[in-house]
Amino acid sequence: MVKKLTYYKNFNIKKNHQKSIILIGNFDGVHLGHQKLFDSAKKYKKKENLKIGVVTFDPIPKMFFNKKLKNYRISNLNQKLNIFKKLKVDFVVNKKFDKKFSKIKCNKFISEIIYKKLNPKIIFVSNNFKFGNKREGDVKLLKLLEKKYKYKIINPPTLKKKNKTISSSLIRKLLADGKLNLANNYLNRNWSIEGVVKKGRNIGKKIGFPTCNIDIENYVIARPGVYAVKVNILNNNKILKGIANLGYRPTFNQKKILLEVNIFNFSRNLYNKKLTVEFIKFIRGEKKFKGIDQLKKQIKLDLKSAKRT
Repeated sequence: MVKKLTYYKNFNIKKNHQKSIILIGNFDGVHLGHQKLFDSAKKYKKKENLKIGVVTFDPIPKMFFNKKLKNYRISNLNQKLNIFKKLKVDFVVNKKFDKKFSKIKCNKFISEIIYKKLNPKIIFVSNNFKFGNKREGDVKLLKLLEKKYKYKIINPPTLKKKNKTISSSLIRKLLADGKLNLANNYLNRNWSIEGVVKKGRNIGKKIGFPTCNIDIENYVIARPGVYAVKVNILNNNKILKGIANLGYRPTFNQKKILLEVNIFNFSRNLYNKKLTVEFIKFIRGEKKFKGIDQLKKQIKLDLKSAKRT
């Protein structure tokens, strides 16, 4: 059974969560590189009998500063929290990243927030961690003030595979390039989108191929095309197989990105239900067909490929 996670929206944590191990970062995707940090933290947890906490930010600072950056996230907050639970995290501080918070000077962040509010014994950060107004604070500054504020900084080397640093940026690129297998390997699980089924134009139903339409909101856009998927319906423990089209439906001149999912041997109404769609295999890229008959012919071939997965 997965242990309950204590969730904070600000830095006013309980006394029993102070003097803990703190990991600070966005942790978008919670990939293998992040998981290596958590594994290191767990060793200290066992050795020194400490709790583990995560300090993360919402929205991701890069999205806050660049309002045009809509589709960026690898995972949403709910998915991150579920992964943190599995990684044996005791508590999470999910701080709203806004204009006021972005203006805090780096020294004040250390003295007023890290020291006075979080008061950790050990802090884990990545080597490229930046903080404070204009990103003026870095790992070097944190280390410089270790003795003064009575914490220890640990910044393990980044994880590399095939001479590439495993990072959220790398995984976003792999997804955009259609290299799903590699992205899933670096995530250590299947990449997934969580969303609510919305009413669509019923085009799939009209051509004998009903789908659940899901707005991908601010998830990163993987390569548009057809994917073999697994679907989990909230409060339903069954994992169902299916096929999905992620794209703009060029045959029907749609401009907005949409995730359409057909669940095999399933006919229930799922409007307003929350689904998790796991991407298992990239089948083909999106293409524009000359007509409905050509599209239907291709769908039959895609279905055969997805069912073999």
